[in-house]
Amino acid sequence: MRLSTVFLAFAISAFAALPALAETYKTPKALLKALYSYDTDRSDAEAPSPYSIFFSDHLNELLQADLDNTPEGDVGAIDFDPVVAGQDGTASNVRIGQPVLLDNKAEVEVQFENGEEVTLFYRLVREHGGWKVDDIANQKGDNPWSLSELLGDTR
Repeated sequence: MRLSTVFLAFAISAFAALPALAETYKTPKALLKALYSYDTDRSDAEAPSPYSIFFSDHLNELLQADLDNTPEGDVGAIDFDPVVAGQDGTASNVRIGQPVLLDNKAEVEVQFENGEEVTLFYRLVREHGGWKVDDIANQKGDNPWSLSELLGDTR
C-alpha cells in the first residue's frame, strides 16, 4: 500500500509539471509574447539558459556545449542576456514584427526599449509541435552579434 501511495504522489507531481514542459506555441508571435513576459526566476537551474524552454534543441545543445567546455569559475561565450540585449534591464514597450514564414522556419524582428531602442532579429523553427527560438541576432550598432556565432555554430 505504501508503494502505491509513493507512486501516486510521483505521478501527480510529474503530471503537474507537464504543462510547463509541454508548452507549445502555435504561432511565432505567441512564442515571442510568452518569451518577453516570462519570469526567469521560474527557470530550471540545471538548464543551459533561463530561456531554454523557448529555445530549439539545436540552440540548447550549443548553449550546453558552451557550459560543458567553460572552466569552473569562468564566464562562457554568452556573458549577457540575449533577450534584452544587455547585462541587465528589462524590455519595455515590446513590439513584435510580422513574421516572415518559409516552411518550418520564420524570421521576426522585435523592437523594445532597454535604456535605448533595441532591435533584435529572431530566427525560429517549428519543432515538437510548436515554434522555438533557433537564433537571436543584433545586427545594429558597433558590435553586431548572433547567439549562434558567439557559440561557434558552424552550420
